[in-house]
Amino acid sequence: MKAVILAGGKGSRISEESRFKPKPLVEIGGRPILWHIMKHYSFYGVNEFIICCGYKGHLIKEYFVNYNNTGRVSSYDLGGVNTSCSKGEENFKVTLVDTGLETLTAGRLQKVRQYLDGEEEFFLTYGDGVSDVNLDELLKFHHDHGKCVTITTYPKEERFGRLKLKENQTEVESFNEKTKAEASLINAGFMVMNEAVFDYLGDGSEMLENGPFEKLSRDGEMAAYTHNGFWSPMDTLKEQMYLDNLCTMDHAPWMVWK
Repeated sequence: MKAVILAGGKGSRISEESRFKPKPLVEIGGRPILWHIMKHYSFYGVNEFIICCGYKGHLIKEYFVNYNNTGRVSSYDLGGVNTSCSKGEENFKVTLVDTGLETLTAGRLQKVRQYLDGEEEFFLTYGDGVSDVNLDELLKFHHDHGKCVTITTYPKEERFGRLKLKENQTEVESFNEKTKAEASLINAGFMVMNEAVFDYLGDGSEMLENGPFEKLSRDGEMAAYTHNGFWSPMDTLKEQMYLDNLCTMDHAPWMVWK
């Protein structure tokens, strides 16, 4: 099973760092947050990644090329550039795809469909957030509920997209991106999708969280896996410092592989 990571945004809220590098390469604990996300998936046996590049995507490609030169990566694919890490501490196979500078998330997902090789299901997440979510349990939940998409939900403040669950608390009734509301359940990423999701992407000119997710929820095709453990985005320098300090204190809950 493969994991798609959205890593093409400009990261304007953390411009202190993103002026020089794409946000997924901003470091916490001496490693890019992208590496932390991949290590999390690898802990659960997911070692094949498709990374949707965009803003300063060449630096992500350079990161993996240099990683390969250390002897820890044995193959990669750029544009699709394919890279694999079979030596040392990682066992990654990475496909890096240039999905465009201004492309929105639905379009980025569309552009990597061919690299999924017809797989019936895959993981999808954002390249700027970490969590200790149990991916085995998430995948089982997805299978048990039989929806096209399962998202991981988390209680968070108003600046994130807000969603409403049905009475059974396992299905999404409506999805609204970044509405002003009190603390509520939000999409924390760490999603599982069936191939049928591509029927909801239209021409790819929208954010996933807008038209596609709204259509999925209206059709009863979006399940919600509630996570009550740790989750944090890295949208701002303050959040980057918070996550970095957790690493320094050896108290980083998302580092389940340690």
